[in-house]
Amino acid sequence: MKSSRIIGLGHYVPENIIKNKDLEAIMDTNDAWIVERTGIHERRWFNPDKDTVANMATRAAKIAMERAKIKVSEIDFIVFATITPDYFFPGSGVLMQRELGLQGIGAIDIRNACSGFIYGLSVADQFIKTGMYKTILVVGAEIQSSAVDKSTEGRSSAVIFADGAGAAILRACDPAEGGILSTHLHADGDFAEELYVRDPGSSRKVRLSEELIKGPTFNLTMNGNAVFKHAVVRFSEVIGEALAANNMKAEDIDLLVPHQANLRISNYVQKQMNMPDEKVFNNIMYYGNTTAASIPIALSEAWEKGKINEGDIICLAAFGSGFTWASALIKW
Repeated sequence: MKSSRIIGLGHYVPENIIKNKDLEAIMDTNDAWIVERTGIHERRWFNPDKDTVANMATRAAKIAMERAKIKVSEIDFIVFATITPDYFFPGSGVLMQRELGLQGIGAIDIRNACSGFIYGLSVADQFIKTGMYKTILVVGAEIQSSAVDKSTEGRSSAVIFADGAGAAILRACDPAEGGILSTHLHADGDFAEELYVRDPGSSRKVRLSEELIKGPTFNLTMNGNAVFKHAVVRFSEVIGEALAANNMKAEDIDLLVPHQANLRISNYVQKQMNMPDEKVFNNIMYYGNTTAASIPIALSEAWEKGKINEGDIICLAAFGSGFTWASALIKW
């Protein structure tokens, strides 16, 4: 049975940099308050005249393919993780497929929020292991800034969420070459409403109305305390699960790339696992929380900075809306 190996990474973030001081002009907040609670100093918000979820993903994918030294035509399948598609339907996977000129190959969208990229990686890994596909493009891309309440009332989430895209090329390889060692996926729908956007929902008598539009349900709702309390537990659990499945310990990890939810969460998990700073990669300080895009953006940037080398053990971990949580252990 084949393994799947990441042979190329790429990411794209919008040019529009929103610093904490910029938010002070539109809501009752300040730099110190934001940094203390999230670790974020700046984030990227999309340009409505230039950026879409699909074309940001396309830019990231082209970089990944160039680094992988493969042609676009070599992609057999697309797995697209996002909870902010350009259309209500179809998904953004087919829109990116069109932009890449890959009409005819399969494309699926995954809606698992912050855990979406790892879920997508797992799906792609299974397709490669079964021999169905040889080369798969896995993408995480989001435009969250248009869904947050940019007022004082919504500041607790508005200062966190941001936009961007990251991509990875997976290719079939011999297990001796390394690759994805295992993936671990979990969910608990009991907490679905602790972090969600309610509308537009198809189960309403009327999907869209003036009353709905004027109400709060089109904006992101988050119970920050509940998310934090569950995240710090599930992160450690799912990382431990990946290590146990591969007979490894925390000290065997060369680099942990967690979902960039909140720097306090990453620091808490790092402390729990007794991992030194050089073994944990964070970039939420500059990009905010880009949901499904956060891990591929961070992974791509870590690779660019020379923090990932052949033979390294890389651990990816995420927790988010659903609640969902997941991990992947990779031998680079």
